[in-house]
Amino acid sequence: MLVFRRWLPVPRSMLGRMLLLTLLAVLLAQGLSSLIWVSQFRATQMEGLQGSARSMAHSIAASVSYFRSLPLGFRPMVLEQLRSMGGSRFFVSLNNRPLSMQVLPVTERSDVVLNTITQVLKERLGNDLEFSVQFVRPDDLRVFNGALKLDELPKSWANYSLTLEPLNPPVLVTQIRIGPEEWLYLASLLPEPYSNIDRGEVTEHQVLFIALTSCFLLLFIGLLVRWQTQPLKRLAQAAREWSLDPVAEPVAEEGGREVMDVGKAFNSMRQRISRYLSERSQLFSAISHDLRTPITRLRLRAELLDDEQLRGKFNRDLDELELLVKGALQCVKDTDIHENIEQINLNHLLHGLIEPYLADGRVTLEGQAQASYPGKALALRRCIGNLLDNALKYGNRAHLRVADSSDAFVLHVDDEGPGVPERQLEQIFEPHFRLAGHQQGYGLGLGIARSLAHSHGGEVTLQNLRDGGLRVTLWLPRWR
Repeated sequence: MLVFRRWLPVPRSMLGRMLLLTLLAVLLAQGLSSLIWVSQFRATQMEGLQGSARSMAHSIAASVSYFRSLPLGFRPMVLEQLRSMGGSRFFVSLNNRPLSMQVLPVTERSDVVLNTITQVLKERLGNDLEFSVQFVRPDDLRVFNGALKLDELPKSWANYSLTLEPLNPPVLVTQIRIGPEEWLYLASLLPEPYSNIDRGEVTEHQVLFIALTSCFLLLFIGLLVRWQTQPLKRLAQAAREWSLDPVAEPVAEEGGREVMDVGKAFNSMRQRISRYLSERSQLFSAISHDLRTPITRLRLRAELLDDEQLRGKFNRDLDELELLVKGALQCVKDTDIHENIEQINLNHLLHGLIEPYLADGRVTLEGQAQASYPGKALALRRCIGNLLDNALKYGNRAHLRVADSSDAFVLHVDDEGPGVPERQLEQIFEPHFRLAGHQQGYGLGLGIARSLAHSHGGEVTLQNLRDGGLRVTLWLPRWR
């Protein structure tokens, strides 16, 4: 598979891949079938060609024997009758020398014909016979002692034996010495379908037929795949625009049985997740309500203690317990964003976040988004706001730089702080983890920001800068 992807670019869409695989399958099937057909056709053609050449050779030998048997004075009379009345498959003439003509290059088919005729003539007329057998192009065919071209003679002289138009196939010319200064000239065409010895096994019509069948097959496969993948595209769109609104319209369950099962599973999953998040929110609200009363009661009772040292220990434990409860509630509240997908003006969002800090110069912004982004506005505001607050809290200043493209929206947030030890770059995303213990907060900002980025298919990464400080990068894909 890796080699296939290396040598052939594989489309990303299912339609493109199906068409590519179909095209390869068609070409492979047509190639194998054509190879088998060509091999069988070649064997049949060669066998038929040898039979036709052998039949023609016997006719040539019979003609030679016949003219040899005629008295010298009768030979011109017989030739005149042949030209005017027909009766021979050859154009025949008597010359006092062999005519010189431009011979066609020897091919596999013509070589079979020439060798077969030569072999039969030697068997029938003897090995000491002086003769030549060759293929000549029709427009270079010469007849008679004056080396006249065939088209310079009356058409009636050749109509009985040489019907050239409209194909103009090669002409087989046999010149045999039958006496002193007397050469019998025989010109003829091979019978159909062997008349054209230059024709290949695979014709242009066959190639055109293969191309047309492949195009029609690809067209129908493309329409079928497009029809079947439309529900999948709508399902992907619904997943990108995920909404937990209980009154949201479910995904249409249509298409093939397997696609319908996927749509049903998606709708069921969305209902279960919506129900789970609603129950979780209710659970944490109940826990918050139930814990607030005993914590307050314990704090009042601690104030009644006479031992100041013991009272301080109680208060510290209660503060820690209250911090844990508030942190857990904030984590649930900030990451559980029940919003619908909408087009967000990221430039307006960024300027709204940094506006309070522009007066003292603690925040700078470079670059801008090229287009709106489909996402959850409140979630992205909290995500970028947490990154900005984290940079200002631990790095004193925040330098924002936008790198937008058609593939992704990227926001770099650089601070001027001490950075983070390399071994703890991933650990600081964990809840309640803080490098600076004296700083106020719950240690949830970066973890919440990463969760919100994940909900958009993106990511938050950390990198220590070479000159000091930490770079936090928010990557949001635009292909969702």
